[in-house]
Amino acid sequence: MDTEKRVQILELAYAGALVDSVRWLKNEAILEKVTEQKKKEQFAIGKQQAERFGIQKPEEVFLKLSEIFNCASWEILDREEGFTAESKVCKLCALAKRMGTDSPCRIYCLNPMEGMVKGIDPAKEFNVEETLWDGGKCSIEVK
Repeated sequence: MDTEKRVQILELAYAGALVDSVRWLKNEAILEKVTEQKKKEQFAIGKQQAERFGIQKPEEVFLKLSEIFNCASWEILDREEGFTAESKVCKLCALAKRMGTDSPCRIYCLNPMEGMVKGIDPAKEFNVEETLWDGGKCSIEVK
């Protein structure tokens, strides 16, 4: 098996494991509680997590995570004040919908990214305007 095929299989297996954990957390009626607890943790380690990934600027949170995990394909749109990150594709969201479970967006994507953005610059606002779970794209305004 070539390396590219192996990586694709690993990416899908990783997304599948995350979606399966959302299913189990929901079935045990603890998804919301665990999401909130993990959010606190992700915010506390956001700066260190960004450093581990070699991320130095808020927009790199989206671009480098796209490159590393190949899950969502983020595009950065510069705004007068800050930027908007948009993605019309997300393997994690699509797989969760196919498996009929709850949204994995906050616990595995949005909260960790917000933690890194605020770890880099605590003054930044991170506004989720739309997600692929409920809409046609993910759109995050950072200013």
